[in-house]
Amino acid sequence: MYPSATPPREVKIGDAAAFAGTTPRAIRHYHQIGLLPEPGRGGDGRRRYGYDDMIRLLWIRKMSEAGISLDDMRAAFDEARDVEDVLGRLEETLAAQEADIKRQRAAVQRLRVVGSPLGLLSPLVTDRLSHLPPGSLRPSDLDALLVTERIFGPLGAAIQASVFITLATHPDLRAEADRLDAADAALDDTVDPHDPRVEELAAQHCAHHEALLQAIEADGLDVAEENLFDVYDAEASGEEEAQMSAFEAVTKMPYGFSAARTRCMELTAQLLAGDLCADS
Repeated sequence: MYPSATPPREVKIGDAAAFAGTTPRAIRHYHQIGLLPEPGRGGDGRRRYGYDDMIRLLWIRKMSEAGISLDDMRAAFDEARDVEDVLGRLEETLAAQEADIKRQRAAVQRLRVVGSPLGLLSPLVTDRLSHLPPGSLRPSDLDALLVTERIFGPLGAAIQASVFITLATHPDLRAEADRLDAADAALDDTVDPHDPRVEELAAQHCAHHEALLQAIEADGLDVAEENLFDVYDAEASGEEEAQMSAFEAVTKMPYGFSAARTRCMELTAQLLAGDLCADS
């Protein structure tokens, strides 16, 4: 003999949740957002759920399994929105979820191939650095690429990768970069931002930048950068890229630089913008 499809006339919230395959917490949330009307209460002050309440809970469960949002459920119950509109929105949501899953699977595949956190960055970046020997990229380089990709997008990070390729293949430029990094850190102990060392260091940064550009051009990496624009246009995801200067980008991060170090970055940016490095 089959059990009756009709639940008891009135049940408590725990029994209603068990029957509908949900939780008491979810049912209380449905009450709060107006998806499920508040039922009457028994002599003990607790909610009592009748047959109509249970039917609505079952429909809510089925709609949820189909991916329909709570807002669309409420509109459907109130007949405030055409069902075709609800289904159209659902198809858009599912398509976006499918695209997310594809991106996630592609990221997992890149991680397997690359074998390091570098695989979590965009394919433009990982492909750009794929020919470097293992261990050539420092953890700090990877961190910098992560920040650049967040602010400027995959194309910006892929172009920045040229710098790290050059540093990895030109020990003299890497040594100078390390020296400048140490000098930058020392500025955090400088109280006066107008200390002569600030301007001197800005000029040295500018000269080093010019040396990097010359090495990038000599190694043919600038041609590869031009090709990146074509690749990016073909693979662009439609995400809006942030437009800001390098200095503005740095100030978005909570570095806590001193006034002297901040002024050094400002002066370096001014020298680069005015093409004054050779005269500094």
